[in-house]
Amino acid sequence: MSPLVKNAATSSESVPSMPDDVETAFNAFPEGARVDLIALRTLIFETAEATEGAGEIVETLKWGQPSYLTVKPKSGTTIRLGTDAQDRPALFCHCQTTLISEFRDQFAEEFEFEKNRGLILKNGIDKKNDALAYCIGQALMYHRRK
Repeated sequence: MSPLVKNAATSSESVPSMPDDVETAFNAFPEGARVDLIALRTLIFETAEATEGAGEIVETLKWGQPSYLTVKPKSGTTIRLGTDAQDRPALFCHCQTTLISEFRDQFAEEFEFEKNRGLILKNGIDKKNDALAYCIGQALMYHRRK
């Protein structure tokens, strides 16, 4: 049996402990994807802290997936974390935004995409932090960009 998430300690003070229901959702992911999704969670909080105007991030569950949304101000759209049909880690945005289309235009070589809602990590998170941080920042500021 794979190790479970237990409010994994992070090096950044900007990353809060997980709410219990979110921890349960992370524990349900396949082990390989879970490691990348936890790293992606950390990157969301760190990017929010570094993005002027992003404001406070709330961590909750939407459709059973860990979800991150901006409040005070509501500058961005919700980011959800999950897996695709092949259990690869994925970042999902609201399907009525233009974000995934924009990411596909800019990062077709770095990621795979699922229709107009998902950015799929092909080979984990290690070498993609800059591209992922950019994508996360764009999602966190989506409503301010319009």
